[in-house]
Amino acid sequence: MKIAFLDRDGTIIEDYEDELWRNVVDPVFIDESIDTLKIIKEKGYEIIIITNQYLIDEKIITLSQYKNFTQKFINKLKDNGVEILNIFYCPHSREKDCSCMKPKDGLIKSALEKYPTIDLQNSFIAGDSLCDIELGRNLGIKTFGIGLESSEGVLSINSLKNIVKYL
Repeated sequence: MKIAFLDRDGTIIEDYEDELWRNVVDPVFIDESIDTLKIIKEKGYEIIIITNQYLIDEKIITLSQYKNFTQKFINKLKDNGVEILNIFYCPHSREKDCSCMKPKDGLIKSALEKYPTIDLQNSFIAGDSLCDIELGRNLGIKTFGIGLESSEGVLSINSLKNIVKYL
């Protein structure tokens, strides 16, 4: 199974400074991100969201806020004909040395445990932060850096919509 491992904040939806997340209740989708997800699916990829949500453990948002927001995110995608396979998130603070916070590979390992037919060599990761890029490099899979400089093994794109020409 080919997987598009996608970061959420700053990749599919708008991102905000940490403190501003306290008051964010509805996801704001980046232009053309939903249409891009449809194309990714049409190209034969399942979509798994991998996201660091340290805001939970750092008491900026509650777990309930995260879950409500995530349900709205999923519902908006479904309303637009996009089914995602799953969402894996790390709720731990940046101070903890957990194995799931990107760039560590705990979220990917969880995905592989749940979906053992994932073919990493034919999958890719895309995100807007260095931790996404480092994770992709560590896994040795195709990696797209949104708004980041190209480097060895990383394709730089301006937004998620630019990814389709490489799939």
